Amino acid sequence: MRLGMPQARAGQVIGLLGGSFDPPHKGHVHISREALRRFGLDRVWWLVSPGNPLKEHGPAPLEARMAACRDLVSHPRIEVSDIEAKLGTRYTAQTLREMQARYPGVRFVWLMGADNLAQFDQWQDWHDIMRRVPVGVLARPGQRISARMSKAAQVYGHARLRGKRGVLLGRSVPPAWAFVNVPMLDISSTRLRARGQWTRGEKGE
Repeated sequence: MRLGMPQARAGQVIGLLGGSFDPPHKGHVHISREALRRFGLDRVWWLVSPGNPLKEHGPAPLEARMAACRDLVSHPRIEVSDIEAKLGTRYTAQTLREMQARYPGVRFVWLMGADNLAQFDQWQDWHDIMRRVPVGVLARPGQRISARMSKAAQVYGHARLRGKRGVLLGRSVPPAWAFVNVPMLDISSTRLRARGQWTRGEKGE
């Protein structure tokens, strides 16, 4: 597993799981493994966000979160990256534009929890995201109904791959998305921080 800019070749299907990973936990590994199987992916890259240094209560320093991710992940098809920090991108749409330019021929799939789909229409340039890459949505507890009734789900209802067709997502032409229910682990970064099992730095980096 490499740090920095991951390696990929044209034709590969790479799932992108973005987040602060503050801290990473076995739930992240679980949904990554499910995404590999359910969406026909070759690999999953964790995009560990650099955080916003202007926020008073930012995440732990990037180096600490990267190290924690590396310690947690042992799966040969899951890779940890700080690519957003290297690219200097702030929003998902920007990141995708830069990555598609740097990795010609690679097929990217954006991965998110159902809670993110519920408010996806509030993301910057969300239509551009849907036009650029397929989107794989993994159900999380308590968010299934709200996600399916979300604006994004309704606007792009025609582009949804249902049931077992979700395995075709990685090679589908966007807009395309799939929603899968997976057995979820009852764990979250917020809960780990509340228990004192992870200490944030004073400022994210």
